Amino acid sequence: MNLLKEVLAHEVYPAFGCTEPISCAYAAATAAAQLGEPAESLLLKVDPGTYKNGAAVTVPHSSGVKGNLIAAALGAALARPDAKLELLQHVTDEIRNRARAMCDAGRCQIECLADQSTFHIDVAVSGARHRARCVVAGGHTNVVLVERDGQAVLRDDSASSPGEGLAYRLVLSHKSMAEVLALAGTLDADDREFLQHGVEMNLAISEWGFEVGGMARQLHQMHRDGFLADDMFYRVKLRVASAVDARMAGMGRPVMTSGGAGNQGIVAILTPYLVGREMDVDLERIIESLAIAHVVNAYVKCFVGEISAICGCAMSAGIGSATAIVYQQKGPDLERIAMVVGNVVGDLCGLICDGAKPGCAMKAVTAVDSALRSALMALKGYGLSFDDGMTGHTIEDSLRNLGRMTREGMPPRRSDHAPHFTGQNRRMQGIAAQGRQATTKGDIR
Repeated sequence: MNLLKEVLAHEVYPAFGCTEPISCAYAAATAAAQLGEPAESLLLKVDPGTYKNGAAVTVPHSSGVKGNLIAAALGAALARPDAKLELLQHVTDEIRNRARAMCDAGRCQIECLADQSTFHIDVAVSGARHRARCVVAGGHTNVVLVERDGQAVLRDDSASSPGEGLAYRLVLSHKSMAEVLALAGTLDADDREFLQHGVEMNLAISEWGFEVGGMARQLHQMHRDGFLADDMFYRVKLRVASAVDARMAGMGRPVMTSGGAGNQGIVAILTPYLVGREMDVDLERIIESLAIAHVVNAYVKCFVGEISAICGCAMSAGIGSATAIVYQQKGPDLERIAMVVGNVVGDLCGLICDGAKPGCAMKAVTAVDSALRSALMALKGYGLSFDDGMTGHTIEDSLRNLGRMTREGMPPRRSDHAPHFTGQNRRMQGIAAQGRQATTKGDIR
């Protein structure tokens, strides 16, 4: 198994919109493609992490509507699973009108699977004569079940423990950080071209964030007001914030993901790339460092989970990008990389994820700032000691501590208000009909 290629294939790919809603769209499209007729209704069931991550983010080509349900409706109307997570770029006025008509008529429902602790999307789609179902689990494009009229068309029995059963992830989870870093040496020309393509894609969307009027514009204004210097920290944070602003606003442009998440892709790719360029690092070395950022991001997720209670931009992508910056200057120097991992963990552990939304740009900026500070300090030989909070004796100990805090101390729990998660299509109907956004927490937006 070429572990680096497995990570790049399964966790680094273009996504047109926020990955949780778009994964719902992909699952719905996969089911609808089995009908052989137009979809007329759907029932979407998702894990709590997917539920929260899709609740407040605008879906591309939805006329400003937010949430997993409208994304699934668009996917069902499209029935284009071949486009995977870029399928919503094919939405036309006719598709959008069909999807919103289904929502308006109350024929789209969403439920939160409150006891589901791993990434899980289950969508059932019905037409006039047939019904179909698709389950995506363990990864945003990992289809484990497809049914048509109750008969299995595809079944992946190896995915009985979604997420845990993905072969490459099991292998990665048993690696040491030294072995993970060695994967950069397996890069070939195709990998390098693919990584460069990710840079170009994420730089492109960062050109559009100022139109949103979000975090990037605020940073620029603070600079104009004299509160922020025009230095490397400012320039990198500005680019990252602009890209996240554009993505969370539903800008119709793709992003290269990392760890299956677009915002993490922005942090993990743009941060080391821009720092490398600022510090005159050779481009080939920068590209190697991007491979490190992606695979370390995936490695951290082996400890904390696919969609965890803590902010992935801050922790997995933050650690990945900080490690990449150290790698650019010192290669696989385990002493300094242990320092940088401990610095980021000590700085940002416990920063919770409260769902994908415009405010993610603020957390992305925090992640970039911490990654840069942590890396520059580690390069000078400074790192938090093993008795400093979450930091362990080794890199792996620090990540185990982080994972234990996340999995044991902050697990998904059944809410006393669990019924609030079901039947929210009524709110969705009003949103879709009027093209406006709900403002109450927990609404399907």
